[in-house]
Amino acid sequence: MEIIPLASETLGVRSMAIAVKTKDCIIIVDPSIALAPKRYGLEPHEIELNRQKELWNNLRRWVKKADIMTISHYHFDHHDPEQPGIFENKKLLVKHPKKNINKSQMSRSSKFKNALGDLPESMEFADHRTFEFGNTTLTFSKPVPHGTNTKLGYVIQLAIYDGQTTFLHTSDVEGPSLDSQLEFILEHEPDILACDGPMTYMMYRYGLKAMEKSLENLQKIITDTGIKTMMLDHHLTRDIKWREKIEPVFAAGEEHGCNVTTFAGYLGKEDDLLEARRKELWGK
Repeated sequence: MEIIPLASETLGVRSMAIAVKTKDCIIIVDPSIALAPKRYGLEPHEIELNRQKELWNNLRRWVKKADIMTISHYHFDHHDPEQPGIFENKKLLVKHPKKNINKSQMSRSSKFKNALGDLPESMEFADHRTFEFGNTTLTFSKPVPHGTNTKLGYVIQLAIYDGQTTFLHTSDVEGPSLDSQLEFILEHEPDILACDGPMTYMMYRYGLKAMEKSLENLQKIITDTGIKTMMLDHHLTRDIKWREKIEPVFAAGEEHGCNVTTFAGYLGKEDDLLEARRKELWGK
């Protein structure tokens, strides 16, 4: 199995897009790339706009090779209704558009379906289901809260197993701080985990208790499974000081032989937190 991070906050945009290549197929998870419309009261800098274009071009190159596309929920950094063409002739596995969903995402899912028309080869609702493509298995979780509660709706997590390696994509669990989010991860014991880490840049909303539980759960994943690589990104890395805030997780990783890194770090690149540095960018 080959894992290729395509876009994320440490690569300069809002996204958790990732490609997974097995002997049977190529899967792209959450193929979208967005920018924060406002951060510190500032609009995206030209550097961010250029990075978004650059990463979209690379994502489209992977799309051409892909067999399967998955969508964990209907926020614009995980699906893009303005780009229906990328789903042409693809097998599409998506979060159910009407069950376990809030009004905002239900409306977006309807518009997305209308934009797609008959472009995909097929489209199936993936919630709490398993799909097999040769020796590659895609198992989706039951819907779990987007964050610490259901105000922002639900997401579905995804475990991909090729007979040797298990890769797991949490989508927007913002932690994970809830047992329902942790359960799926522990059950599948991933070798490689792409996880939306705690939302430290909005602690007034996230809360200290959620932060404590998130740190506890991330350490539990490391100590209770055979995980080799934990990629933490997305909401967590919108915080310029994110590393010092999850120091216990780095310590647990070092003790148990788990590489705690980011999407950028997994690619051998330096983190490039453009959104978190937006004040600096506009200052220059």
